Amino acid sequence: MEKAKVYFTDLHTSTKLPLVKKMTAVAEAAGIGSIDFKDKFTAIKMHFGEPGNLAFLRPNYAAGMADLIRSYGGKPFLTDSNTLYSGGRSNAVDHLASAMENGFNRI
Repeated sequence: MEKAKVYFTDLHTSTKLPLVKKMTAVAEAAGIGSIDFKDKFTAIKMHFGEPGNLAFLRPNYAAGMADLIRSYGGKPFLTDSNTLYSGGRSNAVDHLASAMENGFNRI
């Protein structure tokens, strides 16, 4: 079996290379440009986070990936899954409110 390729970047940043740019650079190196996104809806699976929780990727990372997909002609959108346990993501309405509370919005 062929060994899997692993792409890595550290968390060191500078004004020339912030983390969002590093994320898109890793996606480019992994070959995202070889995917045909032209006029296709493209889901970006996210975890919008529970209200009051910090264990989720911030909206600027989603925006960076969405911009990259748009640059290839795609139509990106964010998506998440409701939870089976009670909380801020157990139904669609509360889930959207939780996402907005954590900085995700239509813009």
